[in-house]
Amino acid sequence: MPLDVTTEHYLLSFKPYASMNKAHHMLLFGCDEPGSDELIWDCGEMTKAGPNFERQPSCKGRPNILYAWGRDAPKLTLPQGVGFKVGGDTDIKYLVLQVHYMKKIETDYSGVAIESTIEPVEKVANTLLMVTGGILPPKQQETFETACIIDEDVELHPFAFRTHAHRHGVKISGWIVHEDEEGKDKWELIGERDPLLPQNFQPVNNTNLVIRQGDIVAARCVMNNKENKAFMMGNTGEDEMCNYYLMYWVYEKFRDNVCYSPGAPEYRFSTNAGLNHIPKI
Repeated sequence: MPLDVTTEHYLLSFKPYASMNKAHHMLLFGCDEPGSDELIWDCGEMTKAGPNFERQPSCKGRPNILYAWGRDAPKLTLPQGVGFKVGGDTDIKYLVLQVHYMKKIETDYSGVAIESTIEPVEKVANTLLMVTGGILPPKQQETFETACIIDEDVELHPFAFRTHAHRHGVKISGWIVHEDEEGKDKWELIGERDPLLPQNFQPVNNTNLVIRQGDIVAARCVMNNKENKAFMMGNTGEDEMCNYYLMYWVYEKFRDNVCYSPGAPEYRFSTNAGLNHIPKI
């Protein structure tokens, strides 16, 4: 959907019109250009949409995650004075709604109703995605971890988080990690949740948390595989996923909004990120 390039708009709330009986999950992206000129296309994830749809990414350039929905999650309203800045002279000129299906269905009308305003808001919202690759072995519990240092001179104010996994997810947690003068890491829990519950954005544990330059953001997914086969972390319905979405507001733009690791068995907090005093599962 093209946006008004003459006026900046601020997105304030998102009301889903969808059911988990039809749609597996939805993602709303902000794009400089959409991945295709077609009204509907195959985004190249989950299952193939068939020969009638062009296969292209959601955005031609770098996508901005504005909203995510799954498992019959309710409406999301941002805090007072916070909004996603789109249109105008921003790098978000289009909205693209990605709807993922686990199986072929008849005509579907899943979508999102968005409340917006042209009245400027002081606090600009954005979403950081923490995600891993990796392999979940058969008949085993495994953890998938990712951690990234904030190297930009900016303050992030987290206000909501969302977890996403498929059927093997047990618990997904996110933290801010500060290192003291003695080299000991202090872990502050942003929030954690069972990913098999409704996958809505939940309020963070402490709205006074601030992420500053030099801090580390970290996420961990606990997976339990009782099946006789392994599962890759990937984008299709036959894969698993370890995703932690952190919604925050800033006064100035933060550019690096993806934190990725190769996941288990290659990546661990202790050996690869050099972290200590790691919270127990």
